[in-house]
Amino acid sequence: MDLYELATRLGLALALGFVIGLERGWKEREEGEGHRTAGIRTFSLIGLLGGIFGMLSLGGDRILIAAGFVLTGAVLAAFMWREGERGHDYSATTLVAALLTFMLGAAAVLGEMAIAAGAGVATVGLLAYKRQLHGFLARITWDELRSGLLLGAMTFIALPLLPDRALDPWGALNPHELWLITILIAAISFLGYVAVKLIGPSRGLVLAAAVGGLVSSTVVTLTLARLARENVPRIALLAGAILSSGGVMLLRVLVLASVLNLALALALAVPLLAAALFQGLAAYLLIGRDNKGAAGPEGLVHKNPFLLPEVLRFGAILAAVMLAAGIARSVYGDGGLLAVAAISGLVDVDAVTLSVAGMGAPDAAGVAAVLTAIAVNSVAKSAYAWYAGGGRLGLLLLVLNLAAIAVAVAAFFLLPSLNAFAGP
Repeated sequence: MDLYELATRLGLALALGFVIGLERGWKEREEGEGHRTAGIRTFSLIGLLGGIFGMLSLGGDRILIAAGFVLTGAVLAAFMWREGERGHDYSATTLVAALLTFMLGAAAVLGEMAIAAGAGVATVGLLAYKRQLHGFLARITWDELRSGLLLGAMTFIALPLLPDRALDPWGALNPHELWLITILIAAISFLGYVAVKLIGPSRGLVLAAAVGGLVSSTVVTLTLARLARENVPRIALLAGAILSSGGVMLLRVLVLASVLNLALALALAVPLLAAALFQGLAAYLLIGRDNKGAAGPEGLVHKNPFLLPEVLRFGAILAAVMLAAGIARSVYGDGGLLAVAAISGLVDVDAVTLSVAGMGAPDAAGVAAVLTAIAVNSVAKSAYAWYAGGGRLGLLLLVLNLAAIAVAVAAFFLLPSLNAFAGP
């Protein structure tokens, strides 16, 4: 390590201590000089001290760092014990932050600078958002905590144990992939619930739907449609949020195509942008018509953030559709691209988009296959919403999705000059 790099790393160690000390000092800025154990200067020095100990341990001996850590922690603990006795303060946050500052300073010299800097930013964030985090903890219920734990178990325990290969003769049912989609259903459901609690029903649901549309608008549709049965007066809000996820899905397909096959993206640009614009406008109008005061003081009945039976039921439906799509591929082969696209569209549109993008310069059949998958997916989502949320929501989405399809078809044929990229 040359002198310049060493100086840079020590500067990062000092900067990390300064930023953490800035947050700690601001919280205790009304305390007089000498009435607090550590402020902005002390934390800056602790960070630099950790960096110095790290520099002295560059040879590979880490005993010196351990000794410095223990000694620094003991001195700080003694002073903070006296400070806590005076103010009857039993919080250990500042002590832990000081010890972490020392180790971050050492990590800045001995490890990856980007990781040390990121850990420092995360530390400051946790310290600065104390009130918000404690407020969220005060509002959370046992059912919500259980939902988060169950979601974590599904993700980190069950998912790695499932085989990541197709088990059926048609290569359609991959347990790992199927369970991953099931987890996405649960995650988007929980994300929507948390967003509603943090920023309100209207903005929370729309934000969760838009983010979910980046992953799967079909999952978003089922997740939000379940709320419709207990929130009949809020169907306009729910339908608007679902349409917004559909609009994001169209933009996602366009971006995916542009990355893999620019010619395909240019051929799809006009109909997809026209449909996305229509869905966005429809979502805006529906959300504007939302009856905000119709469901009590919270405005939205959102009792259970994680309905495992519903998630598993949709997973079973999804498996059946994926199996049907696999059988269709084996029967029709590549010659039945439209048939395969139509069946695949019952689940998602990414598989068809990826397949067509990988074929090289797209022809009319390839472009038609992607548009067919999108059209079938839009109608299928209306049917899913009808099943999960009732006829009123399903019919509203069906009418608007069919209108969006009509807009896309009209745009495709009215602007033929931009479709020349699709080939003959």
